[in-house]
Amino acid sequence: MGASKHLSNDLKTKIIQHHGLGEGYKKLSQRFKLSVSTVRNIVRNWKTTGTVLVKARSGRPRKISERQRRRMVRTVTVNPQTSSKDQQHQLAADGVTVHRSTIQRTLHKEMLYGRVMRKKPFLCTRHKRGRLRYAKAHLDKPASFWNKVLWTDETKIELFGHNQGRYAWRKKNTAFQEKHLLPTVKFGGGSIMLWGCVSSAGTGNLVKVEGRMDSSQYQQILENNVQESVTKLKLRRGWIFQQDNDPKHCSKSTKAFMQRNKYNILEWPSQSPDLNIIENVWCALKRAVHARKPSNLTELEMICREEWSKIPPTRIQTLIGSYRKRLEAVISEKGGSTKY
Repeated sequence: MGASKHLSNDLKTKIIQHHGLGEGYKKLSQRFKLSVSTVRNIVRNWKTTGTVLVKARSGRPRKISERQRRRMVRTVTVNPQTSSKDQQHQLAADGVTVHRSTIQRTLHKEMLYGRVMRKKPFLCTRHKRGRLRYAKAHLDKPASFWNKVLWTDETKIELFGHNQGRYAWRKKNTAFQEKHLLPTVKFGGGSIMLWGCVSSAGTGNLVKVEGRMDSSQYQQILENNVQESVTKLKLRRGWIFQQDNDPKHCSKSTKAFMQRNKYNILEWPSQSPDLNIIENVWCALKRAVHARKPSNLTELEMICREEWSKIPPTRIQTLIGSYRKRLEAVISEKGGSTKY
């Protein structure tokens, strides 16, 4: 019956019709290019049941009862970090022994899948309120407003970091071939810290931060690079400066520096990297840099500068053009984390 159940009912009907005209199993198998046993099973099923349809079979009874299934779903809904092993122990307490794959299949039928948890900044109620207030206040700002913003941020780029690929197609017993290995260096081989800025016109200056940046060094970077970038990017009078709420950005001396230089600062909600488009630019830069596999820190810095200059203004313009969607996502999540 195994092969016959996959055949169409029309084909089975034709076999029955020809059999009724006196054709034997062997002749039918040659006519329809099927095995003799398949033809025999179709005819026997028709003689027994009076139909060519294969009746549904009950199969083996489920080990997990309907009540236990509902409890499993309820458990992972309340606590998404519950593991299959935890569920396995819970079922064992009921006297039910199943493999973890059975638990996973049961949850898959409920459209519940195990996935890597996304890393996002911790948001308390205060943070959510600030993000929601920012999103609502800026939701209807015209494109001309965002085109005046100079987006700024710092990032760390590791020489041998997490940005490199971690998967490789390989055959069995070839794991230690050199082409299948991910080279590592103790302490990551070092890293560099960069400060950069962008606007709708493209990328501004990119600066390597020496040592650990404090308020004094941050102000020095701004003094040497902001106005130069504003001129390079042809930002008009009334341009807006964006930065996050890092302590060195918000220190008394930094605030005094910005007041002296008449910076028009964009109000910024804490814990909101998803609202800063330069974060997407950093991701693109890191992918491009690590694709070139720099071998030392000097080469890493050189490649960073080269790839930074290659980032097209259109990429940044696209990010700015979709900024309203980010604000709408924040409002939809009531100030919570978004996919951006």
